[in-house]
Amino acid sequence: MKNMTPKLASLALAALLGSTAAATASAQDIEGNVALTSNYIFRGVTQTDNGPAISGGFDFADESGIYAGVWGSSVDFGDDTTMELDLYGGYAFTAGTWDLDFGAIYYGYPDSPSAGGEQNFWEFYGAVGHALGPLAWDAKVSYSPDFYLESGPATYLETGLAYEFPAGVTVDARIGASTFDDLSGADYEDYQLGLSGTAFENVGWDVRYHKLSDDGDDSFVFTISQSFGG
Repeated sequence: MKNMTPKLASLALAALLGSTAAATASAQDIEGNVALTSNYIFRGVTQTDNGPAISGGFDFADESGIYAGVWGSSVDFGDDTTMELDLYGGYAFTAGTWDLDFGAIYYGYPDSPSAGGEQNFWEFYGAVGHALGPLAWDAKVSYSPDFYLESGPATYLETGLAYEFPAGVTVDARIGASTFDDLSGADYEDYQLGLSGTAFENVGWDVRYHKLSDDGDDSFVFTISQSFGG
């Protein structure tokens, strides 16, 4: 996670629904994934200097709703940092027609230089989702007590809508808002619009447009991924 503002990377709807579905599986499952993207974007900001990234991870889910996972990606911050390695875990469950998810994630950068402040940080999150036929809505709040580069408390709010067509293609739109308690004027919003689907059962594709507020950068990103196990 390189930048804190558009001047100074999304948990997308698919990620939320994917983790919820995995965590409520009928047995203990371990599922892996690998992806190649034209640009690793986190909350509207490139993590690879607008270049490609390769990523992958493993997820464990128990029928009780408890889940845990590890995910890594290549990054390019313009220093010696080349890798992001995240560890996360939580509890996902269904209450009536609502999907709920609570957990924590540790953003780690194993080869980051120590100069300039601490890059590693924690976030705690809570999410809610609801589906009505092919239309799905979700919202999520993430809070870090000490964000990237020891910049102090930060909160990220996000929400989105997705519609799945009968052919299995999904269109979604999202908006997120980043706020920083100790960085006056650094708050910003990010927006995205995506089209995604699956080919050959376990190969996913995603085309996405990202936009930042305050005349920040915009970008088109293409991602192809494959899951295995489960």
